[in-house]
Amino acid sequence: MENRKLDSIIRLSNLPDSVLSHILSFFPTKLSIRTSILARRWRYLWSYVPALYFDSEYDDEEFIERVSSLHKPKTINTFRLYLKDVHNGIEPQIKAWIASAIKRNVQSVDLFFTCFDNLLHQSLFTSKTLVDLKISSSSFIPVVVTPLAVCLPRLKKIHLSPVLYAGGTSLSDLLSSCPALEEVVIRLIIKCSSRPFTISSPTIKRLTVRFQLTRTTDKFNNFLSQIVGFRSCNHAIEINTPALRYLNVVDYLSVRIESGAMNSLIGADIYLNHVNRKQEDFPSSRSVLEFIDRLCNVKCLRLDLSYCKEILDSVFSAWFISFNNLNKLELTADCRFLSKFIESADNLEILVFWEVSEDIKSWIEPPQVPKCLSSHLRTIRLVEIVGTKHEFEIVRYLLKNAKVLERMEIVYPPFLESHEKIYVLEQIDLLERRSEACELEFVEIF
Repeated sequence: MENRKLDSIIRLSNLPDSVLSHILSFFPTKLSIRTSILARRWRYLWSYVPALYFDSEYDDEEFIERVSSLHKPKTINTFRLYLKDVHNGIEPQIKAWIASAIKRNVQSVDLFFTCFDNLLHQSLFTSKTLVDLKISSSSFIPVVVTPLAVCLPRLKKIHLSPVLYAGGTSLSDLLSSCPALEEVVIRLIIKCSSRPFTISSPTIKRLTVRFQLTRTTDKFNNFLSQIVGFRSCNHAIEINTPALRYLNVVDYLSVRIESGAMNSLIGADIYLNHVNRKQEDFPSSRSVLEFIDRLCNVKCLRLDLSYCKEILDSVFSAWFISFNNLNKLELTADCRFLSKFIESADNLEILVFWEVSEDIKSWIEPPQVPKCLSSHLRTIRLVEIVGTKHEFEIVRYLLKNAKVLERMEIVYPPFLESHEKIYVLEQIDLLERRSEACELEFVEIF
């Protein structure tokens, strides 16, 4: 065994220094330094690795200072700094470490703080070489930048989580000062404000954004929002990203969500929680449907409207959608939306439907058999089927009309009694199938 380890070390040592340095750049710096005991060749190799990765759980301030002073490269690719316990008096050192990395033309910066109190050096927002920036905190990141203080000409990716947004245009100014930006991931904690929150960029291709009132659980969010009178807040979200190819939105708090054209969009993952909206809120209902319309070019869509149950019938009946490119749909909503989507998605091949269990609208069959059922839909997965009358109606309709269906999966909840489960499965198994190739499978949900 010892001979095998020695042979492995020898084989590694035969690699060029540049390759070894690249391999070590994926390890925490302290672990990289430990390789210096392997052989004479490795003694100082760590000091030429083009990356620094410090974690306060294992690295104290003295270690970080010493390593930084002995580190040789004038250019580094990656700088990671995870500080899980920031105490008073260390702020100048943190800023100095960040400034040192910027001076070395760093390309990727990854910062994590358990608290946040003006720890970022201003040079972080004026770097000419930075390509990837990730800033995380267990509290919040107050965005207080101005257009003149930000210039990141090469930045392509930015991750900020969570960001405290209290109005103004500072975050918008940050994004607009990044002309090469392609990927944005932001978790926003927004205070009540009458001004709309805007994300605007002509270059962003991937956008993930989570809007919430607090950093607590969903149930507590809903409770707290009632306590602070959140219903009176007039939050509006505007997204203007014409080059976008993937969109992920988790929205807990807006009364209106709008976007410009998204003609390049291929995939979207959308969760809308408007549980606190008034039942007769016409503008909110219309904005939800208009926003879904903007997703019309996607090929893959995951849409969760389980907390948007109060979409007014008067608005919904006049809503017409067309999803000609849609191949895969994962939908959580009342069955009105299922009917609309299969009518308008002619090329749909995969359907996953999770029906909202409260205040469900009656299933209404499309006036004519949709094209996707006649020629494209091959896989259907129906989740949490408990055997209600209208559930049988949906299953019966799909099996009867899906001409090329290859597989239907019925997912039932674990709380069903044995006799209930047997009854549901037997009744479904007896239904007429238009496709002879269709296989039924019954699966218990986890």
